[in-house]
Amino acid sequence: MLRNHQKLELEHKCLIEKVVLEAPFRFSVHFRDEACFIYFSKGAAKINSPAGQTDIGSKEAVLLKCGSYFADLLKYGTSGEYEVLVVHLYPDMLRKIYKQEIPSFVKDAENRSFIHKTGAQNFIQKFVEGIYYYLDNPDLVNNELLELKVKELLLLLVQTNNGASITSLFSDLFTPREVSIKEVIDNHVFSGISIEDLASLSNLSVSTFNRSFQSLFNDTPASYIKTKRLQRARDLLSMSTLTVSEIAFQTCFKDVGHFSRSFKAAYHCSPSAYRLAMKKC
Repeated sequence: MLRNHQKLELEHKCLIEKVVLEAPFRFSVHFRDEACFIYFSKGAAKINSPAGQTDIGSKEAVLLKCGSYFADLLKYGTSGEYEVLVVHLYPDMLRKIYKQEIPSFVKDAENRSFIHKTGAQNFIQKFVEGIYYYLDNPDLVNNELLELKVKELLLLLVQTNNGASITSLFSDLFTPREVSIKEVIDNHVFSGISIEDLASLSNLSVSTFNRSFQSLFNDTPASYIKTKRLQRARDLLSMSTLTVSEIAFQTCFKDVGHFSRSFKAAYHCSPSAYRLAMKKC
């Protein structure tokens, strides 16, 4: 549930917004032509992108490039409140702010990830606190101030513990990356998300996603994912000391019974029998 929403606009576009949410809540967005800085003042989440899943804690931030994302905000303990600051970074706006000159810290993009985590940084927290002051006092805000705050944010981000990958992302802002259906699935085999969510991350309807995958790989997405999970489970049984229950959990099966039945159907023996056979080899 959305409990509160404040925003600041630059040239009729939402540049900065603060949202207070009550869990459970699904945060789902598609940034077609922008990147986005998201800071979690309260609450923790797993953010899903086409490239995988990232854990974000309270007082941590991420920088997302153009693409589709979602996060399920859940209630932890007695607290179900999330407080999130969002700064939208539009390529055309950045070009204007830097007067057609790409910022000096931008390098050729080598890291092609969709999502970059900055971690907990005190100077980022102080920046966010300053933004909150302006959100509470919008009469003090003008376009020049907003442009300065964007520049300040970018300069701060390149000094974080993930600064090298962030500089690559700024280059990548101007050339949005396309992803393949197989890449999305491979990046989320062990995320435990649904086929519907995988289709969303691929910017496709569920029917188109299933049909396209079937034609490309002569298999259904669900069958492909199960096969990958069972292959990983087989490796863990032969190389690790994890229990069968722990392996079932790590490979995203809903329970041990489901895992054991699926494993036996694929390999014609139970997980325990397979482990015992491997020890004798």
